[in-house]
Amino acid sequence: MMLFTATGHFAYLEEMALMIPDFIPFKREAVFLIGLFEIAAAVGLLIGRLQAIPAWLLIAFFILVLPANIHAAITNIDYQTGANTGPGLAYLWFRVPQLVLSIVWKYFFGVRLNHAAKTLRKRISTNGMSSSK
Repeated sequence: MMLFTATGHFAYLEEMALMIPDFIPFKREAVFLIGLFEIAAAVGLLIGRLQAIPAWLLIAFFILVLPANIHAAITNIDYQTGANTGPGLAYLWFRVPQLVLSIVWKYFFGVRLNHAAKTLRKRISTNGMSSSK
């Protein structure tokens, strides 16, 4: 999913820049960097021992993008056309639960299970179960 959403940041660069509130400078550059970040995070999630780092970064990212999503909803931004013909506040009924689900998903599968796997590997190596008997 992260790779899919990352491509949107490149395909709709100008349009997605309109989603960012006015007080944030360098909107186009921010959208481009966010796309790169999402690609790097997606790759990082595939590396078992590093999963917790991109998972925590994505959790923070999902929280930080909520104001841009709210701004886009209030101003009716359609991120594909850049016009003010978007779904408005109805968009938030989809986007907010999606962000919450993404946060829970990244925490459970990227942080919690990763921690459990590390703990199990440590127990196995400490108890000598990894060597053949």
